[in-house]
Amino acid sequence: MPILNNNLDLETCPHCSVAKPLLTNMRDIETADHSGSMQRKWRIYICSNCGGLVTAWSLAFGAGVMQHFPQSQVVHDDIPDRARDFLQQAIDSLHAPAGAVMLSASSVDAMLKEKGYKEGSLYSRIDKAVSDGAITADMAVWAHEIRLDANDQRHADDNAGLPTQEDAERCIEFAKALGQFMFVIPRRVSRGIAAATDEG
Repeated sequence: MPILNNNLDLETCPHCSVAKPLLTNMRDIETADHSGSMQRKWRIYICSNCGGLVTAWSLAFGAGVMQHFPQSQVVHDDIPDRARDFLQQAIDSLHAPAGAVMLSASSVDAMLKEKGYKEGSLYSRIDKAVSDGAITADMAVWAHEIRLDANDQRHADDNAGLPTQEDAERCIEFAKALGQFMFVIPRRVSRGIAAATDEG
């Protein structure tokens, strides 16, 4: 548990995902609820890498942090291990966009393989998943509009620019959505049906 000190000790920045960020206190604020109870001590920190702000509160300055905002992104447990590990690494390496894009593509690749789509290029397998009804046509359009194939493009065209952080964020967002669609939502529905059946 981090301490509400002048520097907030987090494993990664919730904004840029740089490891062991320097989060420096910019301001102290004390709040209470309408009755004057539930008093909280807040600090607002700035990341020296990306300039993003993180707020944290505790019952006293110098005590253990109760919550901080925003939270770091964590990949859902219902996504298969290999795909989940690649996606978490992509999120954690957002500060290195080319790596984050390639890790996102590896996560998408692992998700498709988990569903039996193992032959051909990444995009041909995405298109096959659409034709089989495993994902929607709009998801394929989305996949084609982002830079999941940025590594291939760089090999084909030496003048192609490296991916930006925005490119990496779009690839991560796609991989997260694909994981939700292919694994998280179906398993949530299955658990809901099982729970309803047990209650019935």
